[in-house]
Amino acid sequence: MKHLYLVPFAMALTFSAMAQSSTAPRIPPPVNPEFIALPSSEMTVIPIEHKNITYLHASGEDEQLDVYQQPGGKKSPVIVYFHGGAWWKNARPKSAASFQSLLRLGFSLVMVDYRLTDVAPAPAAIQDARCSLSWVKKNAAQYNFDLNNVIVFGTSSGGHQALMAGMLPPSNEIDLPGCTDQPRVSSILDFYGISDVGPLLVEGMTLKNSASRWVGGGPGQQKMATQMSPITYVRAGLPPTFIVHGDADPVVPYEQSTKLAQALTQLKVPVALFTVSGGQHGKFTEEQSLAIGKALQAFLAENRLLPAKKP
Repeated sequence: MKHLYLVPFAMALTFSAMAQSSTAPRIPPPVNPEFIALPSSEMTVIPIEHKNITYLHASGEDEQLDVYQQPGGKKSPVIVYFHGGAWWKNARPKSAASFQSLLRLGFSLVMVDYRLTDVAPAPAAIQDARCSLSWVKKNAAQYNFDLNNVIVFGTSSGGHQALMAGMLPPSNEIDLPGCTDQPRVSSILDFYGISDVGPLLVEGMTLKNSASRWVGGGPGQQKMATQMSPITYVRAGLPPTFIVHGDADPVVPYEQSTKLAQALTQLKVPVALFTVSGGQHGKFTEEQSLAIGKALQAFLAENRLLPAKKP
Protein backbone atom coordinates (compact mmCIF):
# COMPACT_ATOMS: atom_id res chain seq x y z
CA MET A 1 0.00 0.00 0.00
CA LYS A 2 2.76 2.40 0.76
CA HIS A 3 6.53 2.48 0.83
CA LEU A 4 9.25 4.74 2.03
CA TYR A 5 11.61 6.90 0.01
CA LEU A 6 14.72 8.31 1.66
CA VAL A 7 13.54 8.23 5.28
CA PRO A 8 11.58 5.81 7.48
CA PHE A 9 8.45 7.91 7.64
CA ALA A 10 4.87 7.27 6.51
CA MET A 11 2.74 10.20 5.54
CA ALA A 12 -0.53 11.11 3.93
CA LEU A 13 -3.29 13.67 3.62
CA THR A 14 -7.03 13.78 3.81
CA PHE A 15 -9.11 16.37 2.06
CA SER A 16 -12.78 15.40 2.12
CA ALA A 17 -15.16 12.77 3.37
CA MET A 18 -15.57 9.78 1.06
CA ALA A 19 -19.02 8.87 -0.14
CA GLN A 20 -20.27 5.32 0.27
CA SER A 21 -23.54 3.51 -0.45
CA SER A 22 -25.24 0.83 1.59
CA THR A 23 -24.33 -1.79 -1.00
CA ALA A 24 -20.77 -0.74 -1.74
CA PRO A 25 -17.82 -2.10 0.26
CA ARG A 26 -17.06 0.12 3.24
CA ILE A 27 -14.30 2.63 2.62
CA PRO A 28 -13.05 4.06 5.93
CA PRO A 29 -13.76 7.79 6.06
CA PRO A 30 -11.15 10.26 7.19
CA VAL A 31 -10.84 10.64 10.95
CA ASN A 32 -11.72 14.33 10.55
CA PRO A 33 -11.89 16.60 7.50
CA GLU A 34 -8.25 17.44 8.15
CA PHE A 35 -5.18 17.84 6.00
CA ILE A 36 -3.22 16.09 8.73
CA ALA A 37 -4.81 13.81 11.30
CA LEU A 38 -3.33 12.97 14.69
CA PRO A 39 -4.64 10.46 17.22
CA SER A 40 -4.75 12.62 20.31
CA SER A 41 -6.68 13.01 23.54
CA GLU A 42 -5.68 16.67 23.74
CA MET A 43 -8.40 19.28 23.91
CA THR A 44 -9.33 21.16 20.76
CA VAL A 45 -7.39 24.41 20.46
CA ILE A 46 -9.59 27.46 19.95
CA PRO A 47 -7.33 30.00 18.22
CA ILE A 48 -7.66 33.77 18.32
CA GLU A 49 -9.01 34.63 14.86
CA HIS A 50 -7.96 37.68 12.86
CA LYS A 51 -9.79 37.67 9.54
CA ASN A 52 -9.54 39.48 6.21
CA ILE A 53 -6.25 41.27 6.78
CA THR A 54 -4.92 43.06 3.70
CA TYR A 55 -1.22 42.31 3.32
CA LEU A 56 -0.77 43.65 -0.24
CA HIS A 57 -2.55 45.83 -2.77
CA ALA A 58 -1.65 44.81 -6.32
CA SER A 59 -3.30 44.64 -9.75
CA GLY A 60 -6.20 46.68 -8.39
CA GLU A 61 -6.98 44.16 -5.64
CA ASP A 62 -6.50 43.85 -1.91
CA GLU A 63 -4.83 40.51 -1.24
CA GLN A 64 -5.85 39.20 2.15
CA LEU A 65 -4.94 36.59 4.73
CA ASP A 66 -6.34 35.17 7.95
CA VAL A 67 -4.41 34.57 11.17
CA TYR A 68 -5.30 31.82 13.64
CA GLN A 69 -3.19 32.74 16.63
CA GLN A 70 -2.29 30.39 19.45
CA PRO A 71 -4.02 31.45 22.68
CA GLY A 72 -2.07 32.08 25.86
CA GLY A 73 -0.11 35.18 24.99
CA LYS A 74 3.22 33.46 24.36
CA LYS A 75 5.34 33.31 21.21
CA SER A 76 4.52 30.43 18.91
CA PRO A 77 5.94 29.15 15.64
CA VAL A 78 3.82 29.83 12.59
CA ILE A 79 2.79 27.86 9.50
CA VAL A 80 1.96 29.92 6.41
CA TYR A 81 -0.45 28.02 4.15
CA PHE A 82 -1.02 28.45 0.39
CA HIS A 83 -4.08 26.82 -1.18
CA GLY A 84 -4.04 24.86 -4.43
CA GLY A 85 -6.12 25.36 -7.58
CA ALA A 86 -3.77 25.32 -10.57
CA TRP A 87 -2.94 29.02 -10.04
CA TRP A 88 -6.40 30.07 -11.30
CA LYS A 89 -9.08 29.01 -8.80
CA ASN A 90 -9.99 28.39 -5.13
CA ALA A 91 -9.32 30.57 -2.11
CA ARG A 92 -7.88 30.38 1.38
CA PRO A 93 -9.79 28.08 3.76
CA LYS A 94 -12.73 29.73 5.49
CA SER A 95 -11.71 28.38 8.88
CA ALA A 96 -8.94 26.48 10.65
CA ALA A 97 -11.13 23.41 11.23
CA SER A 98 -9.09 21.32 8.80
CA PHE A 99 -5.85 22.31 10.53
CA GLN A 100 -6.74 21.41 14.11
CA SER A 101 -3.86 18.95 14.36
CA LEU A 102 -1.37 21.72 13.59
CA LEU A 103 -2.98 23.95 16.18
CA ARG A 104 -2.75 21.13 18.73
CA LEU A 105 0.95 20.82 17.98
CA GLY A 106 1.31 24.44 19.05
CA PHE A 107 1.56 26.32 15.74
CA SER A 108 -0.19 29.53 14.81
CA LEU A 109 -1.53 29.57 11.25
CA VAL A 110 -1.61 32.13 8.45
CA MET A 111 -3.91 31.35 5.49
CA VAL A 112 -3.06 33.33 2.35
CA ASP A 113 -4.97 34.45 -0.72
CA TYR A 114 -2.98 35.58 -3.75
CA ARG A 115 -3.48 36.85 -7.28
CA LEU A 116 -4.88 34.20 -9.60
CA THR A 117 -4.19 33.88 -13.32
CA ASP A 118 -7.22 35.88 -14.47
CA VAL A 119 -6.03 38.80 -12.33
CA ALA A 120 -2.29 38.58 -13.03
CA PRO A 121 -0.19 35.73 -14.46
CA ALA A 122 3.25 34.65 -13.29
CA PRO A 123 5.15 35.79 -11.35
CA ALA A 124 2.29 37.45 -9.43
CA ALA A 125 1.31 34.46 -7.26
CA ILE A 126 4.91 33.93 -6.20
CA GLN A 127 5.41 37.61 -5.49
CA ASP A 128 2.34 37.50 -3.27
CA ALA A 129 3.56 34.43 -1.41
CA ARG A 130 6.82 36.21 -0.68
CA CYS A 131 4.98 39.37 0.35
CA SER A 132 2.92 37.34 2.83
CA LEU A 133 6.18 36.23 4.46
CA SER A 134 7.31 39.84 4.62
CA TRP A 135 4.01 40.67 6.33
CA VAL A 136 4.59 37.88 8.86
CA LYS A 137 7.95 39.40 9.79
CA LYS A 138 6.61 42.95 10.04
CA ASN A 139 3.72 41.88 12.26
CA ALA A 140 5.38 39.19 14.35
CA ALA A 141 5.15 41.13 17.62
CA GLN A 142 1.42 41.82 17.24
CA TYR A 143 0.53 38.14 16.73
CA ASN A 144 3.27 36.58 18.89
CA PHE A 145 4.93 34.82 15.94
CA ASP A 146 8.26 33.17 16.65
CA LEU A 147 10.39 34.26 13.71
CA ASN A 148 12.90 31.51 14.48
CA ASN A 149 10.33 28.97 13.26
CA VAL A 150 8.35 30.04 10.18
CA ILE A 151 7.18 27.09 8.06
CA VAL A 152 5.62 27.34 4.59
CA PHE A 153 3.00 24.75 3.59
CA GLY A 154 0.99 24.17 0.43
CA THR A 155 -0.95 21.59 -1.53
CA SER A 156 -0.76 21.06 -5.31
CA SER A 157 -0.03 24.46 -6.91
CA GLY A 158 0.07 25.75 -3.33
CA GLY A 159 2.90 23.29 -2.74
CA HIS A 160 4.68 24.93 -5.66
CA GLN A 161 4.19 28.32 -3.99
CA ALA A 162 5.50 27.02 -0.67
CA LEU A 163 8.61 25.71 -2.45
CA MET A 164 9.18 28.99 -4.26
CA ALA A 165 8.56 31.01 -1.10
CA GLY A 166 11.10 28.94 0.81
CA MET A 167 13.70 28.38 -1.89
CA LEU A 168 14.13 31.69 -3.70
CA PRO A 169 17.45 33.29 -2.73
CA PRO A 170 17.30 36.63 -0.88
CA SER A 171 18.59 38.43 -3.96
CA ASN A 172 16.32 37.70 -6.93
CA GLU A 173 14.40 39.35 -9.76
CA ILE A 174 10.95 38.27 -8.51
CA ASP A 175 10.31 39.95 -5.15
CA LEU A 176 8.29 43.14 -5.19
CA PRO A 177 9.82 46.30 -3.71
CA GLY A 178 8.79 46.47 -0.08
CA CYS A 179 8.56 42.69 0.25
CA THR A 180 12.25 41.84 0.39
CA ASP A 181 12.61 41.74 4.18
CA GLN A 182 11.43 38.22 4.97
CA PRO A 183 11.99 35.80 7.83
CA ARG A 184 14.22 32.80 7.30
CA VAL A 185 11.99 29.85 6.40
CA SER A 186 12.70 26.98 8.79
CA SER A 187 10.95 24.23 6.80
CA ILE A 188 8.89 23.57 3.66
CA LEU A 189 5.87 21.24 3.61
CA ASP A 190 5.19 20.36 -0.03
CA PHE A 191 2.18 18.14 -0.66
CA TYR A 192 2.10 16.91 -4.29
CA GLY A 193 3.34 20.23 -5.56
CA ILE A 194 5.09 21.25 -8.78
CA SER A 195 8.87 21.46 -8.79
CA ASP A 196 9.47 21.96 -12.53
CA VAL A 197 6.94 23.95 -14.56
CA GLY A 198 8.61 23.38 -17.96
CA PRO A 199 7.56 19.74 -18.50
CA LEU A 200 3.94 20.61 -17.68
CA LEU A 201 3.79 22.83 -20.76
CA VAL A 202 4.44 19.79 -22.95
CA GLU A 203 3.06 16.79 -21.08
CA GLY A 204 1.22 18.26 -18.14
CA MET A 205 -1.87 16.05 -18.21
CA THR A 206 -4.66 18.16 -16.66
CA LEU A 207 -2.29 20.99 -15.72
CA LYS A 208 -0.98 21.69 -19.23
CA ASN A 209 -3.48 24.44 -20.07
CA SER A 210 -3.38 25.94 -16.59
CA ALA A 211 0.42 26.08 -16.58
CA SER A 212 0.49 27.63 -20.06
CA ARG A 213 -1.99 30.32 -19.10
CA TRP A 214 -0.14 31.09 -15.88
CA VAL A 215 3.38 31.48 -17.34
CA GLY A 216 2.08 33.01 -20.57
CA GLY A 217 2.87 32.21 -24.19
CA GLY A 218 5.26 33.53 -26.75
CA PRO A 219 9.03 33.26 -27.03
CA GLY A 220 9.57 33.96 -23.33
CA GLN A 221 7.45 31.07 -22.10
CA GLN A 222 10.26 28.63 -21.37
CA LYS A 223 12.34 31.30 -19.66
CA MET A 224 9.43 32.19 -17.39
CA ALA A 225 8.77 28.51 -16.70
CA THR A 226 12.39 28.06 -15.62
CA GLN A 227 12.26 31.16 -13.44
CA MET A 228 9.05 29.86 -11.81
CA SER A 229 10.45 26.37 -11.11
CA PRO A 230 11.69 25.48 -7.61
CA ILE A 231 14.13 22.98 -9.13
CA THR A 232 15.99 26.00 -10.57
CA TYR A 233 16.86 27.18 -7.06
CA VAL A 234 18.02 23.93 -5.48
CA ARG A 235 21.24 24.54 -3.58
CA ALA A 236 22.96 23.56 -0.35
CA GLY A 237 21.61 25.08 2.84
CA LEU A 238 17.91 25.07 1.93
CA PRO A 239 15.33 24.43 4.67
CA PRO A 240 14.36 20.84 5.60
CA THR A 241 11.65 19.77 3.17
CA PHE A 242 8.80 17.33 3.75
CA ILE A 243 7.13 15.94 0.59
CA VAL A 244 4.19 13.62 0.00
CA HIS A 245 2.97 12.36 -3.39
CA GLY A 246 0.84 9.56 -4.77
CA ASP A 247 2.49 7.54 -7.52
CA ALA A 248 -0.78 7.42 -9.49
CA ASP A 249 -1.47 11.16 -9.28
CA PRO A 250 -3.37 12.13 -12.47
CA VAL A 251 -2.94 15.88 -11.94
CA VAL A 252 0.64 16.57 -10.83
CA PRO A 253 3.05 13.92 -12.14
CA TYR A 254 4.69 11.90 -9.36
CA GLU A 255 8.08 12.54 -10.98
CA GLN A 256 7.79 16.19 -9.98
CA SER A 257 8.45 15.13 -6.38
CA THR A 258 11.00 12.36 -6.98
CA LYS A 259 13.10 14.71 -9.12
CA LEU A 260 13.07 17.37 -6.41
CA ALA A 261 13.84 14.93 -3.61
CA GLN A 262 16.79 13.49 -5.50
CA ALA A 263 18.20 16.95 -6.22
CA LEU A 264 17.89 18.00 -2.58
CA THR A 265 19.44 14.76 -1.35
CA GLN A 266 22.47 15.19 -3.59
CA LEU A 267 23.12 18.55 -1.92
CA LYS A 268 22.56 17.13 1.58
CA VAL A 269 19.42 19.16 2.22
CA PRO A 270 17.26 17.30 4.80
CA VAL A 271 14.32 15.87 2.86
CA ALA A 272 11.63 13.27 3.39
CA LEU A 273 9.50 11.95 0.54
CA PHE A 274 6.78 9.38 1.10
CA THR A 275 5.20 7.65 -1.87
CA VAL A 276 1.55 6.73 -1.44
CA SER A 277 1.36 3.55 -3.51
CA GLY A 278 -1.60 3.94 -5.85
CA GLY A 279 -2.34 7.33 -4.32
CA GLN A 280 -3.97 9.96 -6.47
CA HIS A 281 -4.24 13.73 -5.97
CA GLY A 282 -5.00 13.87 -2.25
CA LYS A 283 -8.23 12.35 -0.89
CA PHE A 284 -6.30 9.64 0.90
CA THR A 285 -7.64 7.17 3.45
CA GLU A 286 -8.03 7.34 7.20
CA GLU A 287 -4.96 5.18 7.69
CA GLN A 288 -2.87 7.42 5.46
CA SER A 289 -4.16 10.58 7.12
CA LEU A 290 -3.07 9.31 10.52
CA ALA A 291 0.27 8.20 9.08
CA ILE A 292 1.05 11.68 7.81
CA GLY A 293 0.44 13.13 11.24
CA LYS A 294 2.84 10.64 12.81
CA ALA A 295 5.39 11.27 10.06
CA LEU A 296 5.12 15.01 10.31
CA GLN A 297 5.70 14.93 14.05
CA ALA A 298 8.78 12.76 13.53
CA PHE A 299 10.11 15.03 10.79
CA LEU A 300 9.61 18.17 12.86
CA ALA A 301 11.13 16.56 15.92
CA GLU A 302 14.18 15.33 13.97
CA ASN A 303 14.77 18.83 12.65
CA ARG A 304 14.04 20.48 16.03
CA LEU A 305 11.00 22.32 14.74
CA LEU A 306 8.30 21.09 17.11
CA PRO A 307 6.98 23.76 19.46
CA ALA A 308 7.97 23.38 23.09
CA LYS A 309 5.42 21.54 25.20
CA LYS A 310 3.18 23.79 27.23
CA PRO A 311 3.75 23.49 31.00
